[in-house]
Amino acid sequence: MTVDYYAVAEATWRSASSQTLGGFVVRNGAGGGKRVSAATLDAPLEHTEIAVAQAEMIAIQQSPLFMIRDGENDLDIALGAFGYTVIDPVTIYVSDVESLTESLPRLTCFSMFPPLAIMTEIWADAGIGPERIAVMERVTAPKTTLLGRANNHAAGVAFVGIHEKTAMLHALEVKQSLRRQGVALNIMRAAANWAQDHGAERLSIIVTQANKGGNALYTSLGMKPVGHYHYRILAPKRA
Repeated sequence: MTVDYYAVAEATWRSASSQTLGGFVVRNGAGGGKRVSAATLDAPLEHTEIAVAQAEMIAIQQSPLFMIRDGENDLDIALGAFGYTVIDPVTIYVSDVESLTESLPRLTCFSMFPPLAIMTEIWADAGIGPERIAVMERVTAPKTTLLGRANNHAAGVAFVGIHEKTAMLHALEVKQSLRRQGVALNIMRAAANWAQDHGAERLSIIVTQANKGGNALYTSLGMKPVGHYHYRILAPKRA
């Protein structure tokens, strides 16, 4: 089965709104970060339409930002010529759920939605504020948040949503003082357990290539890369 992981990301991490302008989908992320704010190509590339999408992003007070997905080399070159610079290359990883499921000790990880106040505090300490919590709230697909514990303390958090039998995990964060104690691993296992219980067959995650620890964890779990993308952003003075 061919899975559109970009569609999974779209369904499980929602922008505030979007519109199609010419050949681009322009998103209003409402401050929720790059993934929900980036414009994407939706038709054969017409260079003149880049300026149309750019103007709309400026009009809604967003920095002009485009996502370049696998195979969109012409768009990548065109944006470079317009003065856009590359930022945040990422890898999409996936594994079948069954290979990641595992029984966890009691009180290791909890699933719930909406998240508890302590969870939003952990996210806030990692720079994930109310605007990104709002992204989670906008998701209409099956979803949950996960709270991982270590040494009898709330230690880590993540959000998971499901689209067409593929779960995607977002916003995995572990408190600095409680890292290297297996919290992220337990959250991944708990995500797989929850996903399987809710009919998903695959668990996926998107991670920046600069996140060495994250990439090491996901590959150690046997997750395989299935896609890539990066952004191009226009410096404020060029905008």
